[in-house]
Amino acid sequence: RTEFALKEIMSSGGAEDDIPQAERKTVTDFCYLLDKSKQLFNGLRDLPQYGQKQWQSYFGRTFDVYTKLWKFQQQHRQVLDNRYGLKRWQIGEIASKIGQLYYHYYLRTSETSYLNEAFSFYSAIRQRSYYSQVNKEDRPELVVKKLRYYARFIVVCLLLNKMDVVKDLVKELSDEIEDYTHRFNTEDQVEWNLVLQEVAAFIEADPVMVLNDDNTIVITSNRLSETGAPLLEQGMIVGQLALADALIIGNCNNQVKFSELTIDMFRMLQALEREPMNLASQMNKPGMQESTEKPARRENPHKYLLYKPTFSQLYTFLAASFKELPANSVLLIYLSATGVFPSGRSDSEGPYDFGGVLTNSNRDIINGDAIHKRNQSYKEMHCLHPGDLYPFTRKPLFIIVDSSNSVAYKNFTNLFGQPLVCLLSPTAYPKALQDQSQRGSLFKLFLNNPLMAFLFVSGLSSMRRGLWEKCQDYLRKINRDIAQLLTHSRSIDQSFLQFFGDEFLRLLLTRFIFCSATMRMHKIFRETRNYPESYPQLPRDETVENPHLQKHILELASILDVRNVFLENTLDDY
Repeated sequence: RTEFALKEIMSSGGAEDDIPQAERKTVTDFCYLLDKSKQLFNGLRDLPQYGQKQWQSYFGRTFDVYTKLWKFQQQHRQVLDNRYGLKRWQIGEIASKIGQLYYHYYLRTSETSYLNEAFSFYSAIRQRSYYSQVNKEDRPELVVKKLRYYARFIVVCLLLNKMDVVKDLVKELSDEIEDYTHRFNTEDQVEWNLVLQEVAAFIEADPVMVLNDDNTIVITSNRLSETGAPLLEQGMIVGQLALADALIIGNCNNQVKFSELTIDMFRMLQALEREPMNLASQMNKPGMQESTEKPARRENPHKYLLYKPTFSQLYTFLAASFKELPANSVLLIYLSATGVFPSGRSDSEGPYDFGGVLTNSNRDIINGDAIHKRNQSYKEMHCLHPGDLYPFTRKPLFIIVDSSNSVAYKNFTNLFGQPLVCLLSPTAYPKALQDQSQRGSLFKLFLNNPLMAFLFVSGLSSMRRGLWEKCQDYLRKINRDIAQLLTHSRSIDQSFLQFFGDEFLRLLLTRFIFCSATMRMHKIFRETRNYPESYPQLPRDETVENPHLQKHILELASILDVRNVFLENTLDDY
């Protein structure tokens, strides 16, 4: 195929015999590298999505060929322009593929530094207008390449919180879609317009705006910073376990999503990552590490992002994570999913009798939240029951369930004596609270951005930057005090302390207690189902109903001038 293409190119550039041997070799080498790169890139689809070992050498080879191809076209641009007829959009395609490689390497490793590299290549395509001439060619498939490039670039910018760039890209993409559908009258117009609607809803999902003095919006990052998690102080006796792997599962109906990432998955993903560092200072090329070198300590836990998985898919990924979990490590499972309730009464109260959360099936969901079965004597098969997770409690397991039937997971049994904690969302929110479920769960917002969640339940929709930063400082003090309450408690289950040594889990636990304490003090959260719960249960008087913590929450409310929405003395109300 390469030889045929080569003859076509050479003959179109003049008499074949007139072409110097060196230039002929340049075109041949370029065609070889281009073919090889496409072949390797297409082969990435065949790699298993789970397991952390099989794919690395293949990714390394693919990066290697693309690096050579990129440098080669830079060094021989004039010859390739004259003899091959290299177009700018073809250079853009190579850059776009490299951007995709870096993005997929981020997905495989959870190293946020690779997002910066993907951004660099995608940004260069835009700055150098590699795709600008595509619209002049009468080839709709080329325009689709351009539109897909925009969609991928937007995903990377969202993950890097570059919201200003996202807004510019959305405007450009909107213009491109309008031009594309006007010129070609294609059938995929509805799909592309849906892409625009999804990203617009994604950008506007946060319920509170933080404003500068000039009324521009402050972009807040929710990744773990150096001052994020409360430090362990002298005398705090905690476990040495480290969070190594996480499954982030999104299967909620009607929730804002973009590119198979619901807003809750997006928020959880960021809660399990550190702020990105500059890749150049860390390493040269992904997958190209010498075997004699010890790999650098991975800064972020490895993650699998599963959007609407079937039970089989979920279990396969779970088993792969479990199998590869290193010693003294923790597996985290985050379930954001529609509740599945048991139909009919059961004589027993086992781990399959309380329902669970929905896994994907092709059947219709009735009334959004409830699944009905033809034969009520059987359990729902498209459901992840608490009992389904029992085999994986042979290793330290940290579970977060965000669902209308989260309490099903309160009926856990620790069979193997390993550290095990389940953090469970409220199963219902007060009617007086504006329904925000489409824009993400309030419980997840507390775990991701507790101050924003606190402002929302207090009825605030915007805030000045100065006050925001003052409140964040106070919230850090609250987190430090929660850490002390937890580690000094005499009756707390040891599982909580086993997990408290890990920074990510420590922050999630302190935010969970802050969330629970806030909701218990709030005037409109008056039903038991409005409160988060946990397995094992936390000692209330030492944590979520501790007078010292309640005083802090009232003080935070006073700073915001919203003390009136909280009960002054909640202990009298129980």
